Amino acid sequence: MEQSNDGNLSQVRHVVLVLSGKGGVGKSTITTELALALRHAGKKVGILDVDLCGPSIPHMLGVGRPDVHQCDSGWVPVYTDAQKGLALMSIGFLLEDPDEAVVWRGPKKTAMIAQFVSDVAWGELDVLLVDTPPGTSDEHLAVLENLKKHKVDGAVLVTTPQAVSTGDVRREITFCKKTGVRILGIIENMSGFVCPHCSECSNIFSKGGGEELAKLTGSTFLGAVPLDPLLSGATEEGADFVRSFPDSASFSAISTISSALLRDLEGA
Repeated sequence: MEQSNDGNLSQVRHVVLVLSGKGGVGKSTITTELALALRHAGKKVGILDVDLCGPSIPHMLGVGRPDVHQCDSGWVPVYTDAQKGLALMSIGFLLEDPDEAVVWRGPKKTAMIAQFVSDVAWGELDVLLVDTPPGTSDEHLAVLENLKKHKVDGAVLVTTPQAVSTGDVRREITFCKKTGVRILGIIENMSGFVCPHCSECSNIFSKGGGEELAKLTGSTFLGAVPLDPLLSGATEEGADFVRSFPDSASFSAISTISSALLRDLEGA
């Protein structure tokens, strides 16, 4: 991505949206693990959490609720490591009470997203992942509208294998086509269950729905991530799954997906 004179995003090389047509498919988990995998690959990564009503990524990264500080350029993102290799901004940092519901109409959500896009001093980043809420609503249009001065590389779509989920992702694909967002690929999450005792993977839901959808729509299939108790435990505890369980099936899947995404972004 060529740099342009667009304020706090001028040093961000690549912007990737993470979308899902349906809630509960593990989109924020995928965003978190992709960010960690890219970070361990030596990249500087940022996450912009615009899921205003369900900001779960601060918990998944174990950063708690630190104060957000101001600098001359705007808000300073929260860093998850001393090397400042992974930066995060979320509405979760701005709420006085973590149990407080965000009961906002569209215009206020749109204004908050505009401020997130323009006022966060990201500095130099290789990849900025934008974690969006499910659906194709005001928040998504606000993100695209406010990023229009800065080229969005594309979107990663997250689904589960079941037809009820892939059907919603079809509508997300239509949204991307209507708004001119390139589809970087589809990820099938919760694709099988990894037994914590024998590590065998069983298809308790179904399998292959995301891959089949990719074939039908001419999209790239980035890979499948199984349900894994180790991964679930790491996100609950705010631990670095990618570093902690390098021999797990989920790690292999996430690593393969992040490598494929990076090759696409860098034009390899």
